[in-house]
Amino acid sequence: MIDLFIKITISDVIDILLVAYLIYVIYKLVRGTVAINIFIGLVSIYFIWKLVEMLQMRMLSEILGQFISVGVIALIIVFQQEIRSFLLMLGKVSFGRGRSRSALFRKISTGSGEELEVLSIVESCVNMSESLTGALIVITRENSLTEIVENGEEINADLSSALIESIFYKNNPLHDGAMIITNNKIKAARCVLPVTKKADFPADYGLRHRAAMGISENTDALTLIVSEQTGKFAYTDKGELFTNVSAARLKEVLEETFSN
Repeated sequence: MIDLFIKITISDVIDILLVAYLIYVIYKLVRGTVAINIFIGLVSIYFIWKLVEMLQMRMLSEILGQFISVGVIALIIVFQQEIRSFLLMLGKVSFGRGRSRSALFRKISTGSGEELEVLSIVESCVNMSESLTGALIVITRENSLTEIVENGEEINADLSSALIESIFYKNNPLHDGAMIITNNKIKAARCVLPVTKKADFPADYGLRHRAAMGISENTDALTLIVSEQTGKFAYTDKGELFTNVSAARLKEVLEETFSN
């Protein structure tokens, strides 16, 4: 008689919990980036492969098995930034002095927090436009851009129009690069962003626009640009660049995107 009951030991329970935790950590790392779609696709293929093996569909199982085995090399290439972030995070948790075990969760934590102070951002953009002060402001969503924050100057200050304008003032050493805003806080300034690799990107747009497009292509962040040459506004969202927008339109986009 066939035994219909599956024997589950303590080691099986621990194994399941560890795998679930690992998937959770990886999901938190890639959530808010374009890599999330690849991650979900790979997890789906893996479970389909296991299901096919259980049903003893040998040909399909062989094909999916080969895809999974060869795909490991592709994974390292596609997720090299995420793998690097994960290893850095583990290193800081394991060997950092005075750090608690909750640091792992703190590093990968995201969230919208309190409602964004839209008026402060728009007011600063209008003032910088009038004085032809260039600015690049990145406002995060699910992805907290931890690695990008760490390559700049961490600030962690309350959001205000005066502080935004002072940071982008041309004689301030922090004015170059991007400002990162998360949970109504100015997290960092002078951050270096990845630039877009699009060959058809308009040549008349400068490095700010290219960097804004680059971060938009790779994460879910919304980025505002104030042109230093013309004072005109632009923004990027979900891999698209919107130019020659008005202050009223900026306010509308921010309210629609970040209102709780």
